[in-house]
Amino acid sequence: MRGHLSSTYLIALGSNRRHHRFGLPAGVLAAALEELAALGTVLARSPVIATDPLGPAQRRFANAAAIVESELDPQAMLAALQRMEREFGRRRWRRWGDRVLDCDIVLWDGGVWEGHDLVIPHPEFRLRDFVLAPALSIAPQWHDPVSGLSISQLHARLTKPRPVLR
Repeated sequence: MRGHLSSTYLIALGSNRRHHRFGLPAGVLAAALEELAALGTVLARSPVIATDPLGPAQRRFANAAAIVESELDPQAMLAALQRMEREFGRRRWRRWGDRVLDCDIVLWDGGVWEGHDLVIPHPEFRLRDFVLAPALSIAPQWHDPVSGLSISQLHARLTKPRPVLR
């Protein structure tokens, strides 16, 4: 813990399984976005968007993002998010599988962080529209400390039309 100093995090959330209490994935994310308040002050919440599945997952995902200010350091924030995933019924057994709730730390205001099971910025986020699109709505000017590009610039690069090779 860093004592009274707070950090600001960009958290990505996803779901593609029903929950017995919260219903469809969009309802799961609405509940999870509320639950983040237990970890600090939620400064912004994106709209929930529907996205296509990745890898072997079968069902469409609901995705969202939030900006959370917290006194938790990155490792403690990761532990708190993983505890929240478990409370929502997440079982970690297959990468890319269907999940009730997935929470990732994408960026934080401390720049780069590398721990034994945590890397910030999230290594894949620059290639994932399902992370960048919700983030764009709440943090367009937040910069990736590695590339120096803003969320807005990263999203534009990812989504710009490419010429079709013949």
